[in-house]
Amino acid sequence: MKILIAPLNWGLGHATRCIPVIRRYLAEKHEVVLAADGDSLLLLKRAFPTCRLITLAPLELRYSRTNSQTWAVLRSLPALLRFSFADHRLLSRLLQDEHFDLVISDNRFGLFPSKNRDKSTAFVYITHQLHIRLPRCWRWLEPLACMLHRSIYRRFDELWVPDYADENKRLSGFLGSGGEQENARYIGPLSRFTPSDSIRRDYHTVAVLSGLEPQRTLLEKQLVKRYENADETLLIVRGRVGEPFVRTSRCNITLVPSLPDELLVPLLQGAEHIICRSGYSSIMDLAALNLLHKAELVPTPGQPEQEYLASYMKDYLSRLAPSPA
Repeated sequence: MKILIAPLNWGLGHATRCIPVIRRYLAEKHEVVLAADGDSLLLLKRAFPTCRLITLAPLELRYSRTNSQTWAVLRSLPALLRFSFADHRLLSRLLQDEHFDLVISDNRFGLFPSKNRDKSTAFVYITHQLHIRLPRCWRWLEPLACMLHRSIYRRFDELWVPDYADENKRLSGFLGSGGEQENARYIGPLSRFTPSDSIRRDYHTVAVLSGLEPQRTLLEKQLVKRYENADETLLIVRGRVGEPFVRTSRCNITLVPSLPDELLVPLLQGAEHIICRSGYSSIMDLAALNLLHKAELVPTPGQPEQEYLASYMKDYLSRLAPSPA
């Protein structure tokens, strides 16, 4: 088969969780074409240098510096609409020039099939957010937000939810519930990580940063300030995939722009403490390594989905904890 895989460039999580899907299709000897923009495109290019790459419509969003992202998101709505229409036009032109057996979109809203589509091409949409979480003051609009999202993914032939069908095991909690509609199926969590036999205890704490600016940089500065006079050693993986590798050391703190999986996984396994955003892809990665119990999940301020997941993970881990004798 010839397969087009396209993740959303909103942080790196959508791209990283597509990596196991890409690996599987490549292992099965299918032809895989990757389509993305920004840092997601750079990450996929680095992970799969032999795959053909297509640059899709750029999405350049920024968060607010404050603890509310509501107005930042509202200001971005026109850009999101333009981005989706541009994506749809690019895909339509691409499908006129060449045939794909399968198109997989990870939350790229515009990559839905046209009405005059070729029925031999199957369209798949990946999301863990069947329920959209809004800020508390806007929560009354959640049913409308869910309905709008549903109107998008129902255009696709299949909806893949990267989580467990069993509610007791589900990592996304409330967000991933309700996948009983006819085109949905739970495919299990998606992670680029597999446990390593080589465990490195180089650092007491490993922080893996991600997400939109300026909140990524603000968290980095907070961590440097928090650990600059501490006894523990700290490694900060800054989540800057487009920057050349430069290791910066400040006494007990080391900063690197990014690390390949084969170096990062042993460091995570050997760390006493892990700090990262409570994004869903980060949670799936930690779960794949059985490291959720070591993690300090820091939600992006004003991002309701991450705030919910950070709280939900506390309950999730408490359910898994063994009962006292």
